[in-house]
Amino acid sequence: MGSFDQLADLNACRRRLLDLHLMGVYANGVGFGNLSVRDGVSRIFYITGSATGALPKLSLTDCVRIVDFDFKKNWLRYEGAAIPSSESLTHAAIYESDPSTFAVIHSHDSVLWATLLNRAPTTSKAVPYGTPEMAYAIMRLFKTGDVRNRKILVMAGHEGGIVTFGKNLQGAFEVLMRERSESAPCI
Repeated sequence: MGSFDQLADLNACRRRLLDLHLMGVYANGVGFGNLSVRDGVSRIFYITGSATGALPKLSLTDCVRIVDFDFKKNWLRYEGAAIPSSESLTHAAIYESDPSTFAVIHSHDSVLWATLLNRAPTTSKAVPYGTPEMAYAIMRLFKTGDVRNRKILVMAGHEGGIVTFGKNLQGAFEVLMRERSESAPCI
């Protein structure tokens, strides 16, 4: 698969998300959340592998390099030993829609999700996650809404599912933290 220069940054951001319980593994053993980083200005990007939520730190073999994709065919071509995240087409849709995006975070936060549902750019509840339909729904949000400026979207059909993005992982993380602090109840 070659080298992945941004693995240290990915692990640092992922560690913060794990510590905040915005990604990880539920009590039933199902993992949640993933991150990706685009490789330069190409369509190629690295994404965390499926079922890696329980790992405290990822190695290169826990990530996948997506080298091509086709939304219509629900198809990916990738390099690496891991299985690509089921959300790989979701990440691809964001990279295709916004050339200035170089990092995507898919996290889970039920409180923020409920707060932002239909108040931030939101996909239809009828659209299942991890599908070409989700990719198309996200691309529509880029064409019809302010998702490009807000850099956050809510997956209505994926409870807790929130996606942020930016020029780098730090930028995507800052969007998530800003939205969490703005949505926090006053005490």
